[in-house]
Amino acid sequence: MAAGSPHGGAGAGAGHFAVVDPATGEGFDTAPGCRPDELDAVVDRAHAAWRAWREDPAARTAALLAAADAVEAAGTDLASLLTREQGKPLAESYAEVARTSARLRYFAGMDHGPQRIADGRPVRSEIRWRPLGPVAAIVPWNFPLQLASAKFAPALAAGNTVVLKPSPYTPLATRLLGSVVAAALPEGVLTIVTGREPLGARLASHPGIRHVTFTGSVPTGRAVAAGAVASLARVTLELGGNDAAILLEDVDVEGIADRLFWAAFRNCGQVCMAVKRVYAPARLHAEVVEALAQRARTAVVGPGLDPDSRLGPVNNAPQLARVERLTNRALADGARAAAGGFRLDRPGYFFAPTILADVPAGSPVVTEEQFGPVLPVLPYRDLDEAVWAANDTGFGLGGSVWGADPDRAGAVADRLECGTAWINHHGELSLAQPFAGIKESGVGVAGGPWGLHGNLRPFVVHRPEEAPA
Repeated sequence: MAAGSPHGGAGAGAGHFAVVDPATGEGFDTAPGCRPDELDAVVDRAHAAWRAWREDPAARTAALLAAADAVEAAGTDLASLLTREQGKPLAESYAEVARTSARLRYFAGMDHGPQRIADGRPVRSEIRWRPLGPVAAIVPWNFPLQLASAKFAPALAAGNTVVLKPSPYTPLATRLLGSVVAAALPEGVLTIVTGREPLGARLASHPGIRHVTFTGSVPTGRAVAAGAVASLARVTLELGGNDAAILLEDVDVEGIADRLFWAAFRNCGQVCMAVKRVYAPARLHAEVVEALAQRARTAVVGPGLDPDSRLGPVNNAPQLARVERLTNRALADGARAAAGGFRLDRPGYFFAPTILADVPAGSPVVTEEQFGPVLPVLPYRDLDEAVWAANDTGFGLGGSVWGADPDRAGAVADRLECGTAWINHHGELSLAQPFAGIKESGVGVAGGPWGLHGNLRPFVVHRPEEAPA
């Protein structure tokens, strides 16, 4: 069902599904499930709206700026609803809303006018960028609003229309965001559809969709790409990461411990580009483990609506079970929990912030993406060994190097096989920079002008230069 009223009633009726508060583990609202015939109608409306939307860049800019203002005005409602269904601390939800409005403003002002090709021939060649058509955006549950805007803001600015499907774990704040943004746009330009699978598969494979942009797991990303093949729609995939942080011999452990800890544990570790493995020099390993464990033991874990909470719950029961399973496997394999290592005995999906030492290098908590509040710290004796271990993964999203000499750390970072590398920090992105992974971390580019052009196709016009009179 398209976004209209922001959320459903108290009980799950026919065609509706329950939405759970991860801080309690109980359902608190419902969302509507989109039927196949409704999806067809939504895509048809997106096609109809595209004809006018693509023709007037000035009107698009004005509408997107108005939408940014509307998102800011609705910030309190959006943030509180986001925390209720996603679990993150309220301050992080406000930051996500702010990022959403900022992204609308950023892309609203981006120029993609004609470009002259100067190739020395007596021909005037010009690239004129054209939109693709209706875009399908499929968004996960860790940053529902921020990732939604990362997809619809550049797509709309480019002159496309968008049909967006949020995760069934976090549909409500996205429906509210859709209502707020759509009020500033012509009808049919942005529509939110909610539901459980196979809705995402139907949307990705719909013959009326010209570009599918997806963020989520590698297996689901493969399925999305396979579904888009039938109509030869363009595909952009951001499929997560297993980012490594390499600490050098000269690192100031206490000086970087806070930054390193929160680079791993922000949003309860549910960040695609979070630090998910730490490689520390053997001489410093025990000091690194204890510095991180001390922060894990003292971090306040609680409901996101509690102003004292720094870490909220894991978002959903299946993800909590995965985090628990990976941790228990590591402990069974001989790892030691320097902090945490267990599910908290309280209602909701809470897991103690966990620092693991003595982890076998082949343990799944090291080789897979845990996507939760668990961090293995592994020792190394040779820097080449650490770089090899950091690169020995099917993922390639991000990585970082930490040390007293930024130039030396930068030289090590140049050896990392990933899309983004950070020096002495991790996970910070500008709206103006490209964001892309290699290997199994994705296909295509988000962010900056690269993200805009991912929603456009070049149309080239040649004409002879007029001879001088």
